[in-house]
Amino acid sequence: MSGPIAAIAVAFGLLVGSFLNVVAYRVPRGMSLVRPRSACPGCGSQIRARDNVPVLSWLLLRGRCRDCGTAISARYPLVEAGTAGAFLLTAAVVGASFTLPAFWWMAGIVISLALVDLDLKRIPNTILYPGTIVAVALLAAGSIADGSAGALWRGLAGGAAAFVLFFAIAVVARGGFGFGDVKLAFLLGLFLAHRSWESLAVGIFAAFLIGGLASLGLLLARRVSRRDALPFGPAMVAGMFLALAVGEPVAHWYLG
Repeated sequence: MSGPIAAIAVAFGLLVGSFLNVVAYRVPRGMSLVRPRSACPGCGSQIRARDNVPVLSWLLLRGRCRDCGTAISARYPLVEAGTAGAFLLTAAVVGASFTLPAFWWMAGIVISLALVDLDLKRIPNTILYPGTIVAVALLAAGSIADGSAGALWRGLAGGAAAFVLFFAIAVVARGGFGFGDVKLAFLLGLFLAHRSWESLAVGIFAAFLIGGLASLGLLLARRVSRRDALPFGPAMVAGMFLALAVGEPVAHWYLG
């Protein structure tokens, strides 16, 4: 990956991450993404442009509102930095390819869905459906431009396989996770299988491993009980990014 692509990935990821904070809060609640402007929940003062620079503004303000001193959640800069990291990772994996915009779009969509799932324990169709349609279109256009139509068909087959697998598990588990996770599996499977079948296999395994470890940790810390429903979408998204990063080497090591 060249230096310019890395710089663009980080800068663009920071900006997108800032926007995803807005999307994750407003879209599930039926609010406009444009109006009203972001404001402090404590005093209601609108956020100034100079205080809306991703990560940097939060650090300079020491995590507090400029006007009233109300604490600003560290989640905002973490999402911004995490999105920048996700964009950098996908750029490193995909490289200078026509499919890179599709992977960046997918990263933004799944991060926003994971945030909503953490907050509300549901994956909204208002984000998932249009996000998936645009993702398929971008991936198809990029694959054709790259001359890798075979990878596109593999991705579609992998997405369908992941959908069927998660649907079957959801039926057998009887509420183990929701149908939103099943639909999300298609989107994640599409991009993982586009890379390789090994990436898809590792991504699915990693999702259940991460979800299981997170659940166990919360139970041991007594943050939840066995009867509490836990969001599985974040584990699926984390497993996907892990598989993009190390899926193929892990699969080759295991098979070898």
